[in-house]
Amino acid sequence: MTHQDELPENRLRKELPAEVPAQAGAPERSAEGRSEPALTGRQRLVAGLWPPRFTRAQLVVALLLFGLGFGLAIQVASNSDSDSALRGARQEDLVRILDELDNRTQRLEDEKQGLDKQRQELENSSDQAEEARRQTAEKEKQLGILAGTVAAQGPGITVTVEDTKGTVQADMLLDAIQELRAAGAEAIQVNGVRVVAGTYLTDSGKSVEVDGNKINAPYRFKVIGKPQDLEPALNIPGGVVQTFEKEQATVTVERSDKIVVDALRAAKQPDYARSSSQ
Repeated sequence: MTHQDELPENRLRKELPAEVPAQAGAPERSAEGRSEPALTGRQRLVAGLWPPRFTRAQLVVALLLFGLGFGLAIQVASNSDSDSALRGARQEDLVRILDELDNRTQRLEDEKQGLDKQRQELENSSDQAEEARRQTAEKEKQLGILAGTVAAQGPGITVTVEDTKGTVQADMLLDAIQELRAAGAEAIQVNGVRVVAGTYLTDSGKSVEVDGNKINAPYRFKVIGKPQDLEPALNIPGGVVQTFEKEQATVTVERSDKIVVDALRAAKQPDYARSSSQ
């Protein structure tokens, strides 16, 4: 015995028996020591499938599929019964059925035409109502322009009267307004005062009052209308321009594609006059 054999770990290794590896394919033993036979592939398949294990979702799908199949079967049977009934019907019954179908089709077509007519009438009445509202709004704007309650813009002329001598009087300005109206003026304002149907002018020293509003020279007219008609109306022989020039006043007329008349008059409710339309 060598010195290494006398070491404690070597002595312990000699005393313990060597481990014996397990043999492959040996039958398993139960806790009581009995060996159990190995299962075949078919037995393992049967053991995995039975007893069946269903989830709730699988059961719901199965019930739905069953209901669908049952409904299809009933539908097929019903169609078969209907076809059999038609095949077994007499000629008179078939003619009567066809007549009833034709009558029903005609009634449905008449109802469709009636509904189409009603729809067209409603659309026409709606269009007419919309057109009436549009015309009313347009008429209101036109009346507002004439009454001076709304602003206006459009082509026209600007007339400037320079009166350095103070010789221009109210009647001369009124003649100019009347001449412009006769030439087709649709909206006029003088030095920020809107001219309407009831406008009046009076002398106030070396100034002029328009509807009670005092204005001073230079007198500037903003006129909306057709420039080709307005300017010649002022320049006719013996007309407005020559009348001002006789009083040593200077008149300047300028055409423009856009004249803005923005002086407004407050809408006045008449005391006695009322609309006669019902």
